[in-house]
Amino acid sequence: MNMINLAKEIIEGRRITREDDLSIFLTCSLDALCQGADMIREAFMGEKVDLCSIINGRSGRCPEDCKYCAQSIHNQTNCEIYDFLPEETILEACRLNEREGVHRFSIVTAGKALSGKEFKQAIATYKRMKEECKIDLCASMGFLSKDQLLELQEAGVTRYHHNIETSRRNFPNICTTHTYDQKIATLKVVKEIGMGACSGGIIGMGESWEDRLDMAVSLSELEIDSIPLNVLMPIPGTPLENERRLTQDEILRTVAFFRYINPKAHIRLAAGRALLENDGEIAFRSGASATITGNMLTTVACATIRSDKEMLKNLGRDAVPDYQK
Repeated sequence: MNMINLAKEIIEGRRITREDDLSIFLTCSLDALCQGADMIREAFMGEKVDLCSIINGRSGRCPEDCKYCAQSIHNQTNCEIYDFLPEETILEACRLNEREGVHRFSIVTAGKALSGKEFKQAIATYKRMKEECKIDLCASMGFLSKDQLLELQEAGVTRYHHNIETSRRNFPNICTTHTYDQKIATLKVVKEIGMGACSGGIIGMGESWEDRLDMAVSLSELEIDSIPLNVLMPIPGTPLENERRLTQDEILRTVAFFRYINPKAHIRLAAGRALLENDGEIAFRSGASATITGNMLTTVACATIRSDKEMLKNLGRDAVPDYQK
């Protein structure tokens, strides 16, 4: 199939489903695939790019056994360990990101779910950020209940992040302490209460191309608003420390077909941008419309907020948030 023609069909309303022959995304010309993905990006997202930044609000001692994660107690790494950060520390980071012109700011916490005293601290912190800052607020705090999500929403959080990580088939190879269905159930509650949903995963964990396609379709079925695509950067002390690093072409093919399958979602570059030319510039011409900027959770980002903005400006993209216009 001609990928440019397929891109035009998607722009006109066609949607890719499980019933389609998804193998076309694996056998077609990469150049044509990326060109078509950029056409779809332009049609649905325009020239706007969404920048988000995160702060690791609570680090380490996570009881879950995710094989990629530096913060799991099951893995032998040198990650920092600390309880929920002081309110002023988070406020300072939020203000800094607002001054730099980031669109969104999120508190991310290690653990299966934030609860008790620390959840109350998070709510108080979000209320202050909502009162004192204009930046959009997001959260990533694990398997929260509907009541907790509603409380976050009332405190000012507009989008909740909860990665499905990989395909349903591959998930048990990555984590055994919680299930794929638990992930899906949480995201459905997020959508049910009217909060924006952010969910993606990690590629390069030994999964097949079919697993990546399955993840893309699953996110489409959930109508996810923002899809962060991480590329595994193997961390010493984790079970995946010896996985090979993906090539640029493998990453670009994945970014591009995620755009075909999720035409209206933000396809967000996350960890692993160091594996791409000029901090991912080529991916923004292959379907990507958003990125995490600044420092990542347990790996240092390859770019700064200012270098990202300069690169995007040179591409003709608009990375200025509405609150600065």
